[in-house]
Amino acid sequence: MASKKPPAAGKSSESVPAPAPGRPENPFLDTGFYQRMRDYTERDAAFSKELKAIAEAGAGKRSTDARTAPSLQVLRGVVKKGLTLEAMFARIVDGADSGLWEPWLAAFGFELRGVSYDKGAERNARLALDISLAAKATPAFANAGLPNWRSLVAADCAQVQVEKPTEKTPAKAYAIFFLDAPY
Repeated sequence: MASKKPPAAGKSSESVPAPAPGRPENPFLDTGFYQRMRDYTERDAAFSKELKAIAEAGAGKRSTDARTAPSLQVLRGVVKKGLTLEAMFARIVDGADSGLWEPWLAAFGFELRGVSYDKGAERNARLALDISLAAKATPAFANAGLPNWRSLVAADCAQVQVEKPTEKTPAKAYAIFFLDAPY
């Protein structure tokens, strides 16, 4: 069975809308640029450069719902804990198995930052995907051939949160998505 390739997003910066006025464009959205940069830059330095570009450009807000964001297509098909991420999202939206949501999401590198557990109501879930250097999602994106996945995710998400490194902790970054977000 042939592997399902993700959409052409990220192949060039032409498919990415212009940044908000006053915000610089993230050059790492171009996969070719990213790969050329990685040819001559060490892993940690490359991550730092990309994270800086993500923080400066901010969230692209192209597709803030985690169920439809093109950049998360690779993750939605991965099976962990016996379910695909897509099935997990569907169960969260339906309100089923609420006690399992946090461990399900943690297996993919997501944190559940806020959610409505009310039966029959919208979830209004706020999900934070770890886009740090040692993120759990990295292998899935690497296997799909998307080395610049962090920038692609940041272009889709609703908000980017970057925590600067300290002497004891490395830099942490998150891309915030929603489920059942109010429109």
